[in-house]
Amino acid sequence: MAEPSHNGVDRAPGDANVRVSDTSRVEAFSDGVFAIVITLLVLDLRLPEHRPGELFHALLAEWSAYVAFLVSFAYVGVLWVNHHALFHRVRHMDSGLLWINVAILLSAVIVPFPAAVLGDALAEGSRHDERVAVVFYALAAAAMAAPWWWVFTYLSRHLYLLEPGVSDTYLTTQRVRPLTGLGLYVVCGVGGWFVGPALGLVCIVVVIVYHALTSEGLREGPLGPLLRPRRR
Repeated sequence: MAEPSHNGVDRAPGDANVRVSDTSRVEAFSDGVFAIVITLLVLDLRLPEHRPGELFHALLAEWSAYVAFLVSFAYVGVLWVNHHALFHRVRHMDSGLLWINVAILLSAVIVPFPAAVLGDALAEGSRHDERVAVVFYALAAAAMAAPWWWVFTYLSRHLYLLEPGVSDTYLTTQRVRPLTGLGLYVVCGVGGWFVGPALGLVCIVVVIVYHALTSEGLREGPLGPLLRPRRR
């Protein structure tokens, strides 16, 4: 736990040079960033040009934009849920954790770009373009795993930033999740290139669902009963 100093500034235990603060400003700023990212996603949904009587068919023709929007909306939503679950366990911020949070937000704000690439390729691209778009989306998602591995590694070495009662098991398993996601997204990219874009896209959706179900931890969430070792 952080120790209050004489001038009211919290400091890390045993280090008078490391100052910590509460998480309220960081959480408010981060929520604002996630809200803006989700808003930007909807900008790719436009009223299609059409002649009188052909609105229905014109709307159906925009199916690729709907798919890219829904996948990316779910992705950003899952990122926000994971961010919320993380900060439910973080009590204090220091400069290192602040910069890691900036990296996490960077991983969120780039989502609209691969989403736009994917929607455009599905709408007007060739089969090759579709493969490239799915691989690009999968690789972008894989790169986003890096700051999440970083944050749990950092917290495992700076336990005074956490709320009391956060277990070592939680930190250990949460460090595994980003690495698992990175590997799965690479598999999605490979499958999307060599087997087909549809398979790669379905694979990406499955990984997003995995991250949603394990946002509270591998053993704390809905998958917990399946992952906990059985007692004999």
